Amino acid sequence: MKIRNIAGCLLLLLALAACATTKNKTSSLLWRISGNGLESPSYLFGTHHLIPLSILDSIPGLHEAFDKTEQTVGELDMSRMNEMQAVIMGAAIMPDGYDYRSLTSESDFRLIDKMLKEYTGMGLEQLDRMKPAMLKNLIIVTLYHKYYPTLSEEISIDQYFQEEAARRSRPVRSLETAEEQAHLLLESQSIERQVELLVCLVHHPEMLKAEIDRLQSAYMAQDLHALNTIYEEELPDDPCPSTPEEKRAINQDRNERWLSLLPDMMQEKPSFIAVGCLHLVGKEGLIEGLRKLGYRVDPVK
Repeated sequence: MKIRNIAGCLLLLLALAACATTKNKTSSLLWRISGNGLESPSYLFGTHHLIPLSILDSIPGLHEAFDKTEQTVGELDMSRMNEMQAVIMGAAIMPDGYDYRSLTSESDFRLIDKMLKEYTGMGLEQLDRMKPAMLKNLIIVTLYHKYYPTLSEEISIDQYFQEEAARRSRPVRSLETAEEQAHLLLESQSIERQVELLVCLVHHPEMLKAEIDRLQSAYMAQDLHALNTIYEEELPDDPCPSTPEEKRAINQDRNERWLSLLPDMMQEKPSFIAVGCLHLVGKEGLIEGLRKLGYRVDPVK
């Protein structure tokens, strides 16, 4: 597997960690946004960036909702993949003065090297200039494709809707830039913290496998309550917990920025908004945020 090929996959990782939902009994991946001066409704769809396209036919009202809109909104403009890969690769380079020999113990160095070779075909000899966060995400993506190999043959749900919009000559709008996502994935944590998380991952691959299986099953069942449980639970024996600041950066902070952009987009054209399901709901999610702005947001059943 070549690094440049995997760089695009890194742009799909921000919603892999989990998905959240509300505490009520409504379970839906698709939500209708109306009111607050909108002449026509827009729709909000929660994606899982590494799920096969076959799930789309099982979601009630999804294709009809897409047909009714006039533009598609995503986290990123996926048609600019070459540019995004360049940004990712630039942000992935290890700063001067850091190397894995000094950052890790000899046993951890060997374990990282072994796992990289096993799953990517390249070891630290080839990848030693990549930041630890890049290597961690590289391992996650390759493991996901190992466990669910058919997914590597398909485009993501997000890319599917953007390509379909382009085919219909509809605009595609993005909520973030490649630079913003590259910063979050590869620059928002210190190198020392990145190494800590990488080492933890290679020591606990079974934990990643279990999490991937639970996420896959819950999303394919469209069970947002199960996804919420995965997201909210804080296991006392979790060897690799995220800090409150890391959780806020990947979810709440981004939701707040998006909520400042979405009203104008929806006012301009009825929009099909496809973003990671992590962002839809919860107290700081897009559903509650849009309601606070005066919109009516209802599940499509």
